Amino acid sequence: MKIGVKVMPRKEVLDTQGRAVESTLRQNGKELRACQVGRYVVLDLPIEDESKAMASAKDMAEFVLHNPLIETYELERL
Repeated sequence: MKIGVKVMPRKEVLDTQGRAVESTLRQNGKELRACQVGRYVVLDLPIEDESKAMASAKDMAEFVLHNPLIETYELERL
């Protein structure tokens, strides 16, 4: 089963990459309200049971895929 993990900076944390992209887009005449830069990880797990796969993905996300001090994450079945 494939699980997607979206990792984004916390709202309280300065997103320097997002600000740089936002600034470049605006300088080139593009209109936008805001820009955030994160990452997306796809886990292909050898687990067919959805609840077990989500629990395993949650464990992986909390163990290594995100830093809870500066990032949040969301899981989705793909």
